[in-house]
Amino acid sequence: MSERASTTQEYVDLVDQVIFDLEELQSSTAYDIDDIEGVPAYLDVLLKEVRDLRVSMADGSYLFGREDLPFMRLVKRSSEKTLPFIRLFYRINQTHKLGLDIPKD
Repeated sequence: MSERASTTQEYVDLVDQVIFDLEELQSSTAYDIDDIEGVPAYLDVLLKEVRDLRVSMADGSYLFGREDLPFMRLVKRSSEKTLPFIRLFYRINQTHKLGLDIPKD
């Protein structure tokens, strides 16, 4: 697996997957007191910021950039223990910073 998405659709799918995973994490811990300790307190903020990214992709206002995506400040405080799908965030961020990984023929 490449560090970056190779197509626009793959990039959008990565963001959609992270949103789905965050929603699942949020709902699975909503009723499990034991899991609440392991869930980052900023989960709601993280989910909102990823959703905002997805909206910008859908409405055409998204721009690739050279800086980390805003939600990376939260992701960098986490680990695979608290965010089992943390690698997806890093892949999204790499794609954002370096662009699509389009194969050269």
